[in-house]
Amino acid sequence: MTMNTNKIVEILGDDANLLEYKAQGIPKERLHLPGPDFVDRIYSQSDRSPRVLRNLQALFGHGRLANTGFISILPVDQGIEHSAAASFTGNIDYFDPANIVELAIEGGCSAVASTFGVLGMVARKYAHKIPFVVKINHNELLSYPNKADQIMFGTVEQAFDMGAVAVGATVYFGSPESGRQIIEVAEAFARAHELGMATILWCYTRNDAFKTGGVDYHTSADLTGQANHLGVTIHADIIKQKMPTNNGGFKAVKHADGSAFGRTSDKVYSELTSDNPIELTRFQLANCYMGRCGLINSGGASGASDLKEAVLTAVINKRAGGTGLILGRKAFQRPRQEGVEILNAVQDVYLNQEITVA
Repeated sequence: MTMNTNKIVEILGDDANLLEYKAQGIPKERLHLPGPDFVDRIYSQSDRSPRVLRNLQALFGHGRLANTGFISILPVDQGIEHSAAASFTGNIDYFDPANIVELAIEGGCSAVASTFGVLGMVARKYAHKIPFVVKINHNELLSYPNKADQIMFGTVEQAFDMGAVAVGATVYFGSPESGRQIIEVAEAFARAHELGMATILWCYTRNDAFKTGGVDYHTSADLTGQANHLGVTIHADIIKQKMPTNNGGFKAVKHADGSAFGRTSDKVYSELTSDNPIELTRFQLANCYMGRCGLINSGGASGASDLKEAVLTAVINKRAGGTGLILGRKAFQRPRQEGVEILNAVQDVYLNQEITVA
């Protein structure tokens, strides 16, 4: 049973006005929007092989959102990215890989995304029951001093051998190591496509210089939008991006000598976007080839208002023209039934036909 619109309005509270927002920037008619035929209509026109199309269809055809054009993924790579202690002591059951996969299955997810170790440990039991997305690189936090760098933890062939339908990877765009990461991930994605697997890229910006004037621009629409555009360039089929929180990163960040950083256009700020989160997210989507590559936004850290934040993020993503959510910590850092309820609430936003593209 899905939540009705009245319940979603109740959860959103003061943010319920987003359900009625009318886009003023990039019109929805210019976008390639999700739908039951998305793989046939969009991906099949590309250079993706029949095997990649089959695995993309497996991803879009599983779980509560099956064959809607939307996806809901449970990502649990935080044991490496944030440390196992920080990630799993809230619910120690998730030190066990089987419980991670079972949460995704019980939660009606389209796929479960995790590490070589987690998915490999239970592959023979679950790889045929829910699509696997193997995260192939990570930023580990045991090296001293800590640094922001993604390193490979295994090979694409390992992911293929365990029956994965897709591989995932992160690039820290803007970081000193981004050049090497782009090359590594581009090569890995090319190999994944050769083997018939789909590709998902975590397109994150990372550089201390992106914090300036007391404002953090790591999630500005213009910087994350360009990160997305680089991501689809190296053949990501789906882009994972954080929800935008502001704009104007290209205008605020300066080189040490005071000269302008990067290049942008005033139209980005005066015509194509506004302060509304739906408009900012739509600009992220525009950089995904106007939606030809799906945009999934991440759920963020867990906190006291997880249900509202998750539903709000889903509403913004869907109304912007996005493809879904990839939500982890809000679901697994709590008792399983509560995690299932949050995953289902997010999915209910995409199943609700009264919530349309702005």
